[in-house]
Amino acid sequence: MEPVTLTTDRLLLRTVGPQDTAAVYAACQDPDIQRWTTVPSPYLPEHARGFTEQMAPDGWANGSMFTFGVFLPSGDLAGMLGITMRSLGVGEIGFWGVREHRGNGYVTEAVVTAARWAFTRMSVDRVEWRAEVGNRPSRAVAERAGFTVEGTLRSAINNKGVLRDCWVGSLLPSDLGLPSTAPYLPGRG
Repeated sequence: MEPVTLTTDRLLLRTVGPQDTAAVYAACQDPDIQRWTTVPSPYLPEHARGFTEQMAPDGWANGSMFTFGVFLPSGDLAGMLGITMRSLGVGEIGFWGVREHRGNGYVTEAVVTAARWAFTRMSVDRVEWRAEVGNRPSRAVAERAGFTVEGTLRSAINNKGVLRDCWVGSLLPSDLGLPSTAPYLPGRG
């Protein structure tokens, strides 16, 4: 699939490429990004190159992962998000925000925009969010974006060779006022 570009009043969401390697490398020097996400630690220049020049383009090409850099009108990188396809109609979203741009709602806005795109253009009926238990900033973004936190999964995230418990939540098309591709019949107790 060819990469798409999404816009909001404040943001440009587009795939990343070689021109973004330095910005990705700089952002991933943040100890919080290295602690709470699965990016390598230490994060080296070759990791950024592999991400921007191979991983992100390959994910779009084979339809397995749709990565968006979150850019401000100035061209500054404000964050990153990706939707990885986990099964038919189910994508898992992951994201991080650049330290100096946190607290402005950019990542929340980008998450809602990308989820709306996945629901309306990719036939996704469930976007899942997972974060290691204790990652309160990630949970706050997910909740502000409308995700329902469904619980805790034991030993469900492998971060740098260590299994950790994680929170899991979901966003459905109906949460954004959109139709699903298939009927949904919620459980009744």
